[in-house]
Amino acid sequence: MSQQPLSSAIQPTDVYGGDEVSAIVLDPGYSYTRAGFAGEEMPKQVIPSFYGHVNGSDLFGDNVMTMEPRAGFEVRNYMNRDGVVEDWDAATKSWEYVLLKRLQPPRPTPINKNGLNVNDDGDVAMDEGANGESVDEFEKPLFDTPLLMTEAPWNSTKAREKSIEIAMENWGTPGFWLGRNPVLSSFAAGKATALVVDVGGALTSVTAVHDGMVLKRSIQKSPAGGAWLSSQIRSMWENSDPKVKVVPRFMVENKKPVEAGAPAEARLKTFDFPITDSYRAYEEERVVKEFKESVVEVWRGPGRFCVPGSEEYVRNQPGRVFEMPDGYNQMWREQRYRVSEGMWDSEAAYAPLSNDEARLTKAQTIPSIIKASLDGVDVDLRPALLGNVVVTGSTSLLNGFNDRLNVELAALFPGVKIRIHAAGLTSERRFGAWIGGSILASLGTFHQMWISKKEYEENGAGIVEKRCK
Repeated sequence: MSQQPLSSAIQPTDVYGGDEVSAIVLDPGYSYTRAGFAGEEMPKQVIPSFYGHVNGSDLFGDNVMTMEPRAGFEVRNYMNRDGVVEDWDAATKSWEYVLLKRLQPPRPTPINKNGLNVNDDGDVAMDEGANGESVDEFEKPLFDTPLLMTEAPWNSTKAREKSIEIAMENWGTPGFWLGRNPVLSSFAAGKATALVVDVGGALTSVTAVHDGMVLKRSIQKSPAGGAWLSSQIRSMWENSDPKVKVVPRFMVENKKPVEAGAPAEARLKTFDFPITDSYRAYEEERVVKEFKESVVEVWRGPGRFCVPGSEEYVRNQPGRVFEMPDGYNQMWREQRYRVSEGMWDSEAAYAPLSNDEARLTKAQTIPSIIKASLDGVDVDLRPALLGNVVVTGSTSLLNGFNDRLNVELAALFPGVKIRIHAAGLTSERRFGAWIGGSILASLGTFHQMWISKKEYEENGAGIVEKRCK
């Protein structure tokens, strides 16, 4: 039975303990997991979704991921490249780490374990709470805090049910809601109807949102995200003359300054144990990420980067120097545009280094998935969506991205008014879904939307599919 709307005059104490309790917003992603309190501007805690595994135990947090290497230390991720949880045990541990150890202060010892409620005969008095709940209910970490979680719009029913199960059974939350990333990103931009272009760490997705609801036929995704861009950078370095070798920071003991293009002069550390492939790849990715953020740029136009004359024009413009951890440095000019061009023009992409990486097809480029997304919605809705294009995700922070997107959309939809909304602050672009969740969960009118503990007990985990559309 669905929950009846509450009168706005009644405090929703039976749902989540009253308005004075601030809800928690948890936003798990492929690269990072973000957590904080509803009503705040930014998440209080941001930790890598990658975690360490050594000697049979899992270690979480940014401190663990930046430590010196250890024997047998492996790097894993509880999510796959589609932004869907693969390892639920690791995901639960990671979320508990950020919610209970990093976000909230230590809780007092439960009353049945603090030694103050012992009878004369030595037995512990196990009274029930004021509303008849057993004391054990109050021992659960989120017994007085509602939880809003984010999810990818293509998340499976089974995964959605697992999320509410963990929140209700393991953490005892009195209220739960599952929000889809595109909807929350559009709310963060102040839009109820929008075309959300999310360029994240693992992939790029385009979703049409109408009156706060995802239009399922519009959902499109492509691997053209941060991880794909990293592989393009590696391909570029491999094809450079001379080849650019990636030496992660932990390997460098000391280095000497050298001229641009000259071989590095660095002394490398040696270890008594083999470095795992996953740890080395993670550390190399940190170097690639730094290059991506400081050097790579998107060709703004006019026209495609590969048309005659464009490369020649860029060669005569100022370039950017990047120094590797071992001291090797080089000036990058036209290559820094070419490396991101494959997102827009598949023919311009570098060939992948390994057979495991598929080459991006024309249908997977950003303009193509935007067109495919709009083809899946009603013709009458398209002008409203193109007038409210919301750009979010950390990879969208590349210099020139919004300019190029505007050029491509104008070419695809001539005569239609196109307006792009992209937050100017880096943090707002990175945490778009979390900020939308924070706004939503802090609204006074939202309290009647929470799935209550009572509803969960009556209907089971399947309630999340009915309520969180």
